[in-house]
Amino acid sequence: MTDAKPMIECRDVHKYYGDYHALRGIDLTIKGGEFFSLLGPSGCGKTTLLRTIAGFEDISSGVVLIDGREMGDVPANKRPTNMVFQSYAIFPHLTVAENVAFGLRRDPRGKAEKAAAVDEALSMVGLKGYGARSAHALSGGQRQRVALARALILKPKVLLLDEPLSALDRKMREQMQVELIKLQRQVGITFVLVTHDQEEALVMSDRIAVMFEGEIAQLDGPEALYARPSTRRVADFIGVMNFLPAEILSHVGGTVTVDVAGLGQVELPEHQISRANPDDEGAMIGFRPETMTLVGPGATHNQPRETNATIDEVVYYGDMTYYDLRLDGVARADGKARTVRISMRNVFGRDVQEVGTRTRLAWSPGSLVLFR
Repeated sequence: MTDAKPMIECRDVHKYYGDYHALRGIDLTIKGGEFFSLLGPSGCGKTTLLRTIAGFEDISSGVVLIDGREMGDVPANKRPTNMVFQSYAIFPHLTVAENVAFGLRRDPRGKAEKAAAVDEALSMVGLKGYGARSAHALSGGQRQRVALARALILKPKVLLLDEPLSALDRKMREQMQVELIKLQRQVGITFVLVTHDQEEALVMSDRIAVMFEGEIAQLDGPEALYARPSTRRVADFIGVMNFLPAEILSHVGGTVTVDVAGLGQVELPEHQISRANPDDEGAMIGFRPETMTLVGPGATHNQPRETNATIDEVVYYGDMTYYDLRLDGVARADGKARTVRISMRNVFGRDVQEVGTRTRLAWSPGSLVLFR
């Protein structure tokens, strides 16, 4: 649960490495108790921004505040933050308890108080009773929990997470995503996660800042970011989005009328229109694979519109099937077929359609986003 009070503020933050401009005027406010993610491809500046908050990197200009205090003259070890690194940095020659207690080595508390704090931290991350175990005998997920306990034992106001799940296999990563969400709610402090995994950010975050080339391209909640991306680049990066050429016919009041290749003429309200700069390809309509329905022979649907298509490819994933479709009358500029991807959940009684089948695609104008 977030607090209205800002916990982290970045004001016009710039970072240069020589001539390389790594952070370009970052303005950002992260609330107390928020699970916040910095998302973007490699080299976009997300880890650099996290390290400037932690104090591991000096900023070239601008201001970083934590809990209302400017951090310009505050070294990393004096900031109310702690970080969990991608590598975990667990000491294999120490026990679990000794690893967790490492951060308390300069703490004035007595031995019994420190031991109680270690037990509390281990219970918090689901490792109660593991204190005497050798660190090298732990699984990847357990090592990650030890790293979290070691960071949380110091009771920071902000926990910084630098791609902490990237070394785990898919099943363990998904399990730890849920555990981190529960842990953040339990301790109630601000979590800031750096990740390049779009699904991870969408699952875990209250809000997400999508970064490209040292700038924040869009800052929004997961649902808004996914359903209404502000630019084609954000839309392309977050999940899968189909794009079709469109011609803007009119813009009257709060409604834009467009002619969409393969779909025909539609009217869209203001909230379905991106205000980004025009793309080189001109106006485009975007839509997510799951927002349209592939209609089997003789089947009915409740969508207001329908389009004919041919199935070019079928990819079966167990719970889902993905179809690449050629819409009638749609081609690329080079004359080749332009396909769109549609996802269908494999519910009981729904057959998987075959390559080459002529089919119907049901859809609603409400699923479309205009990029102009």
